[in-house]
Amino acid sequence: MLFITGDKAHSKEFSHEAYRLAAEPKELVIVPGAGHVDLYDRVNLIPFDKLTTFFRKNL
Repeated sequence: MLFITGDKAHSKEFSHEAYRLAAEPKELVIVPGAGHVDLYDRVNLIPFDKLTTFFRKNL
């Protein structure tokens, strides 16, 4: 499971807790300078390289 959160997101604690409870394979990516909604459409902040690598490896 891949978790992506911004370091300024109010919801980041939920991502940390879900990551802690998740089974492998799992990865937590924290995007510097991003809030929760920033990762919807600020494409310069979306970690596409992490998405590609994780899903190629685990799907």
